[in-house]
Amino acid sequence: MKVISYNVNGIRAAINKGFLDWLKTEAPDVICLQEIKALHEQIPLMDFEALGYHHFWFPAQKKGYSGTALLSRIQPDNVVYGINLPQYDNEGRFLRADFGELSVVSIYHPSGSSGDERQAFKMQWLSDFQDYVLNLRKERPNLILSGDYNICHQAIDIHDPVRNATVSGFLPEEREWMTGFLEQGFIDSFRQLNKAPHNYSWWSYRANARANNKGWRIDYHMLSENLLPALKSASILPDVKHSDHCPVVVELAD
Repeated sequence: MKVISYNVNGIRAAINKGFLDWLKTEAPDVICLQEIKALHEQIPLMDFEALGYHHFWFPAQKKGYSGTALLSRIQPDNVVYGINLPQYDNEGRFLRADFGELSVVSIYHPSGSSGDERQAFKMQWLSDFQDYVLNLRKERPNLILSGDYNICHQAIDIHDPVRNATVSGFLPEEREWMTGFLEQGFIDSFRQLNKAPHNYSWWSYRANARANNKGWRIDYHMLSENLLPALKSASILPDVKHSDHCPVVVELAD
């Protein structure tokens, strides 16, 4: 199974930049999208059906903001929208699909970059998200948690760790949370297989950051530890440019 996660920074904008042609060529079994920024009626659903995808959309209540989606070639057995906490579900941050014993989740962690209030919201989300996932794992032990986590875990994951040490997305408490989350029995699939620096999934639109590869690795496929024997490959596709993020890929053996 080939699973892609991609923060598209607006599905309509991505489509205008050739997203559908790329999706047809790349042909993942499942693709998890974040920051769709669109309501159902604003999305060309038939175009996704024409490519052979079942599609599930979890937009935010606020127009033009946040939201997740999950597209799959296989019909899921079950789809669950949200985590039963309205403050997060109103922003469309967690969308799960079950395929037999495997569950794939599209996740969009909040950003704290707009100020203290949203940073506090982000930290509360991280705590509530972890509690929810640990409980979910008791029922659904085979988890692929794919999405934009809005956190660089280690210095290797960011182009300038010194200057960004006090910036949301690389704060000590965020990095500590991610360490603790992984210690609960999850795997950063990319770092499991690739220890090289200069691998990023998001670049600022400012100062020619992408051309100079001054980026952040904030998009992940986190796997429950029991899926490690099935992990075949994990990669980042920085040359795909429909967004300020790029897709990240994980492949699991059947």
